[in-house]
Amino acid sequence: MEQRLRFGPEFVKEHRRRFGDRPRSGRQLTYDIAVDDEYAPWRAWLGEQLDLLAAKQAEEFGRKLWLDESHWPCVFELAAGAALRGAGFTAVYEGEHGRLTPDWSVLGADGKPAMFVEVHTDQPARQTFGQIRGWHYLDQLIRKIPVGVVLAMAARGNVPPQPPEAGIAKRIARDLRVRLLASPVPPAVIDTHGYRFTVVGDRFGPLRSANGLCAQFASPSGIAGPVDARRLAAAVDAKVKKYADVIDAHDVPFVVAVGAHPFTGLELTNVDHLLAGEQVMTFQFNPGDWHIGSYQVDLAHPFRWTMPARLSGLLWMSNTFPFSVGGVRLNAEASRGVPQALVDLRVSEEQSEP
Repeated sequence: MEQRLRFGPEFVKEHRRRFGDRPRSGRQLTYDIAVDDEYAPWRAWLGEQLDLLAAKQAEEFGRKLWLDESHWPCVFELAAGAALRGAGFTAVYEGEHGRLTPDWSVLGADGKPAMFVEVHTDQPARQTFGQIRGWHYLDQLIRKIPVGVVLAMAARGNVPPQPPEAGIAKRIARDLRVRLLASPVPPAVIDTHGYRFTVVGDRFGPLRSANGLCAQFASPSGIAGPVDARRLAAAVDAKVKKYADVIDAHDVPFVVAVGAHPFTGLELTNVDHLLAGEQVMTFQFNPGDWHIGSYQVDLAHPFRWTMPARLSGLLWMSNTFPFSVGGVRLNAEASRGVPQALVDLRVSEEQSEP
């Protein structure tokens, strides 16, 4: 069927041809999703969703879908539409209402708007993608060194480390190769081009690399730091303000479907803590991270987010395939309640909990 061919074998072949020979610093982080067999169900699902849109809309999605900065916003917009249709709604993508085009307009039996659904993706800072690509490239070079040790970057100062440019990364890898091969016993510390690497070990000696006889780099993740739902809450407030006149003019519920890029570490529990005014600090980091930033709190006056009256509720979209609704949070103080089908989604969610 045509929808399964949109990102089928021909797409994979062409994507590999265009980007497969580039170093990891020079291609999108979505490359694996676009070509690996394990993501074939993802690609089939994405193709199916695009085939439900108008041709021009599908073409626009196709341009943005494989770019790091817009991949997850595209996925969540499509997932929100799939959830609405799955709940029995008739949903129109980017229908025009004056000068505004809400992501999804739910239509009633009379063809008039019965609910508006906007989609928001909590994203990491834009520079994060380039940093991760840079660390991946250096990792790609280090794993070619035929010495089975684990390397990590030593702490230097109180600022997060930045990945080296491609040319410097090549020189670093050459220096590391020479130093590691120069002696039967690898040096504990190697300084090169402004970076300090340590050979990770314990009292029994250097740790064994997961790459067998080749080196392993426990690189900084590029995503280490506090996990905070306040940014998402501010974005939802901004959407309510933007669509206030449209909501009031049609006198219909307004729902925001929210999801988090995996790099942010944000989960529904973080949003729940914010709604309850519970001061819970969460950090994410990997073994290669030595700088995870800071988080200021006022224990006497914890921040609490109150949903605006025009916001009928939130849909939490899962960032794991098949990207279903992972939770529904209704606003008890909303001016307009949501349709029963969304209430039923919350009931189903609660019944599925252990």
